[in-house]
Amino acid sequence: MSIPILMYHNVAEVPDGLDPDGRCLYVTPAAFAAQMGLLRRLGWRGVSMGDAMPYLRGERRGRVVAITFDDGYLDNLEQAMPVLQRCGFGATCYVVNGCIGKYNLWDAERLGVRKPMMTVGQLHAWRAGGMEVGAHTRNHPRLTECSDARLRDEVAGGKAELEDLLGIAVPQFCYPFGDADARVAKAARDAGYVASPTVRRGRARRGMDLFMLPRVAIDHADSLAHFAIRAFTPFEDWRA
Repeated sequence: MSIPILMYHNVAEVPDGLDPDGRCLYVTPAAFAAQMGLLRRLGWRGVSMGDAMPYLRGERRGRVVAITFDDGYLDNLEQAMPVLQRCGFGATCYVVNGCIGKYNLWDAERLGVRKPMMTVGQLHAWRAGGMEVGAHTRNHPRLTECSDARLRDEVAGGKAELEDLLGIAVPQFCYPFGDADARVAKAARDAGYVASPTVRRGRARRGMDLFMLPRVAIDHADSLAHFAIRAFTPFEDWRA
């Protein structure tokens, strides 16, 4: 059975003036609530990547959807978490260490929008709300372009730094920009992570490489019907 891994970034109204590359990072709060409500009505359970692992490894079967948020935006806590809690769902938010309590330093100038990121205290609130924190490197670089030394620092060093900062184990990782190859995936394995999704289209299945998992990217342009088609049918698999 396929296991959709949904990819979100911002759960907020789309700012005026954004180009298509920026607009695709947004899902409105109303649309997100409708999507989670549909999952629940259809008998699917939204889970974090940590809770999805037994299903991805083939140890358990069930109607689960992994819900992921990239980067660590404050709106994930303020807008998405209450919806997830009402539905009894979990989710994973992948955090950029160097942007905690700041803003989207890696693309703010290009997008023309500074988006607030969660602070350490807010990340603890995210976890206290039943959610999971994953790692997303120190600085959000394109990892395939990094030297071996910087790759280790961003991946393994970033893991150690985030664990020290939050006082927890962080076994989940996600590649910035979905930028990964065999060398980058090996660095994630060697760092001690247990899985890392990409931005490759498709739904995950048992037996897939846990460090090259596909995801279903959801954005502001998806109607509820389109969301359902992408999450629950082979549509994304065909597109891949």
